[in-house]
Amino acid sequence: MPKRVLQGTVVSDKNSKTIVVKVERRFIHPVMGKTVRRSKKYHAHDEKGEFKIGDVVRIQECRPISKLKTWEVLERVGK
Repeated sequence: MPKRVLQGTVVSDKNSKTIVVKVERRFIHPVMGKTVRRSKKYHAHDEKGEFKIGDVVRIQECRPISKLKTWEVLERVGK
């Protein structure tokens, strides 16, 4: 089974070797027909601590590293 890959913005880099990534998804509301935005935060493993707040990154699902971390950073997409 392929691993999920998501793209989002780094909102926190305070923890060592961990970043928090906010991933936003958009969908059309089934009743109102309006476009709705929903966001979720994921804790991702950043071994070297190279990603900073505001970076757009791609994260990939991985084995559980800690209680909250089950994602790892693949690459930086933009600033």
